[in-house]
Amino acid sequence: MVRLLALLGVGYVLGAKAGRRRYDQINGAYHAVTGSPATRKAIEIGRQKLSEKINPEPPLTRVHQIDDSTTVYAPRDPRD
Repeated sequence: MVRLLALLGVGYVLGAKAGRRRYDQINGAYHAVTGSPATRKAIEIGRQKLSEKINPEPPLTRVHQIDDSTTVYAPRDPRD
């Protein structure tokens, strides 16, 4: 929330100082970068890697398969 307010404040100040046209130019560039599929993919990969690093649950390993649709998993030993 604080980050959002800070970004809005910076955007307002830059827009007020540089004029509406410059603000629109900066805003358009921001949306072009953040709307890019390549940027979205990079953000998603970064979020996934971060999520894997900070996940408190141990990763699961396959123990055995009971039938075609049922598999038993158990937490992996972190020492492995």
